[in-house]
Amino acid sequence: MMPDAKKATDKRRVIGIGAMIVSNDQSDYLVTYGLGSCLGITLYDPVAKVGGLLHIMLPVSKLQLQDAKLKPLRYVETGVPMLFKACYALGAEKSRIIIRVAGGASVQMADGPSVLQIGKRNTIALKRLLMKNRVLIAAIDVGGSKSRTLSMQIGTGRVDIVAQGEHYELEKSASRVARGM
Repeated sequence: MMPDAKKATDKRRVIGIGAMIVSNDQSDYLVTYGLGSCLGITLYDPVAKVGGLLHIMLPVSKLQLQDAKLKPLRYVETGVPMLFKACYALGAEKSRIIIRVAGGASVQMADGPSVLQIGKRNTIALKRLLMKNRVLIAAIDVGGSKSRTLSMQIGTGRVDIVAQGEHYELEKSASRVARGM
């Protein structure tokens, strides 16, 4: 754990695949594990001290309409708007939101590299959706081939990543795209 990343008084709340947690409890420490081709998306409003973390799996639900109805948080196109709305409901404002993203790796399959390029497609779908809605990503750490753990401390808005034993803060205006890990 990095210094100041998680305090002893913080409450750890784990976000699974196709799930999200939004909070205004400054002692909440949100974390999601195993971001391979999936994306972890954090939103944070530093004035309202509201934040959320979403762990999405797939870019679009066109081929999985029934699944998308039952589990909309699995998909970029349906999960991301839900994350924004949940943050707004707790007092966040679009003009103040800081977005940080991690994951989107090219996961190695047992028989070779993934031809589906889910990680890359997730990242492209997210960027298109945000661009369409005039929202910028403040910091991003996507690509490569290794899984990441993503965490956010609600009280400070700090976002940290652990990947292959390396710990670092995903700072505003930072980019570590296709790091090749």
